[in-house]
Amino acid sequence: MPSLPEIPNLPSLSTQERASILDLLFEPSTSLHTLSLPVTIEKYSTYDDLIIAIGMQLSALAESTSTSDKTWLESILSAHPRLGEKTVDSELSRIEQKAMDTASGGNDAGKEEEAKTLQALNEQYEKAFPGLRYVVFVNGRPRPVIFEDMQKRITRGDIAAERTEAIKAMCEIASDRARRLQ
Repeated sequence: MPSLPEIPNLPSLSTQERASILDLLFEPSTSLHTLSLPVTIEKYSTYDDLIIAIGMQLSALAESTSTSDKTWLESILSAHPRLGEKTVDSELSRIEQKAMDTASGGNDAGKEEEAKTLQALNEQYEKAFPGLRYVVFVNGRPRPVIFEDMQKRITRGDIAAERTEAIKAMCEIASDRARRLQ
């Protein structure tokens, strides 16, 4: 598993190294690199401080009235893989999704049925919120709990709230990853 350098060393790293750290914490995203690489040259006491700074940038995009800012934010948020995807590029996302599968338990038939439910909910979510992908900090919760959250959020039908929820989840995921990778 990869590791993170000590946070005081972050500003002295190359642009590519700082981009790789953003990829580890969040997910690979050129849009996130463009937005957040400048804040990685600042000095932070902890990775959580860096994550808070990036969360503030993302929130500013969410609160903007500019359509291009919303599109930019959606590009960053949709870098997260869909829950239950068979092919996930990020090693950390694969580990996190495996934890959800393990927490769900059950037999192969039950897991297959849950996978179908998850696929259907992903499709409903993306139809309800074009340009967004469902992002949640799974944190070892079983699939039925995640299904309930997805359904609640789809039913709520509030895209502004979804952007806020996704930003919060991305930052929670990044914070958890930072703790595990140090």
